[in-house]
Amino acid sequence: MTNGRKVFEKIRDRADAAVFFNETDQLWLTGFFTTDGLVVVNAEKTLLITDSRYFEAAELKKQAHELQDDVEVILLDKGINDAFGRYANEKRIAFDSEQMTVSRLEGLKKNFTAEFVGIPAITTDFRTIKSDFEVSMIEKAQSITDAAFDHILGYIKPGLTETDVAAELEYFMKKKGAQCPAFETIAVSGKKSSMPHGVPESIALTENSFLTMDFGAKYNGYCSDMTRTVVLGKADDEMKRVYNTVLEAQLAGIAAAHGGALGKDVDKAARDIIDNAGYKGLFGHSLGHSLGIEIHENPRFAPKFDNECPVQSIITVEPGIYIPGKYGVRIEDMVLLGKDGCRDLTHSPKQLIEI
Repeated sequence: MTNGRKVFEKIRDRADAAVFFNETDQLWLTGFFTTDGLVVVNAEKTLLITDSRYFEAAELKKQAHELQDDVEVILLDKGINDAFGRYANEKRIAFDSEQMTVSRLEGLKKNFTAEFVGIPAITTDFRTIKSDFEVSMIEKAQSITDAAFDHILGYIKPGLTETDVAAELEYFMKKKGAQCPAFETIAVSGKKSSMPHGVPESIALTENSFLTMDFGAKYNGYCSDMTRTVVLGKADDEMKRVYNTVLEAQLAGIAAAHGGALGKDVDKAARDIIDNAGYKGLFGHSLGHSLGIEIHENPRFAPKFDNECPVQSIITVEPGIYIPGKYGVRIEDMVLLGKDGCRDLTHSPKQLIEI
């Protein structure tokens, strides 16, 4: 069943069609990325209505059978309001009440006689469970990311800056087939490694301290995400203890991850390792998040996430210890949840690496 048909089955008792202006929803529903136009899902088809900048490319992908099977590509030639009037007016129209802006909804109500039905999370509930195609795209994105890590190990040397490392990672991933980075690359060293989302700067890497790199590739619209922490130089005994504690916590989280597990329980399995090692309060974020078309999706491994994580969801496992003013360590993999365990989609080495 195509994604459009899944959506229509969800809304059919309440609406005649659903309309989507959000780029993420449009990509998931059709298999094509556009920054303009709209997608209408009705009883028969998923209508991809886009302008002349994208129409030819969308048609070529349709001919190559690279779009969802129920997609019909339509040229947006007179503006979105005209397209909405032709394909959605005077009907019961569902919209995602968590995505539609107030101003856009007010404009639609002013200009059209459709009955608008707000339904929350029309697509996001479906997107928690990845299709085999989606898994393959995320695995391809991760293979590029793994290759970038292998490359960067031979690139890092004294005198380079954090910006050098971040730029080289992104350049390498693009050369290997990534559309773009999945998010802003993090490469922070020394005292800055204690900042989980520190921003790379044109400052020299700190020798004999940690360098944390959090990066990912986007491939055919799907994201990967991994973090590795290495040492430029030599690690002292306390650095090794911190690193090995994080690694032990990550392995415990991976061991606890399976379809049907409560997100908070998987988080606890890893967090207890860190807390019991004397670093309680120094792991401030959740253990992991799902990802796909967006870099942060549900479900999550988090202290307050008391829902089950379904089979065939992909979630990161990324514990960390962050000692303010000193340094930090994070190790992150993505795992695909199965009925009795999980499969690690990240293949880069995790032992402490000194360069």
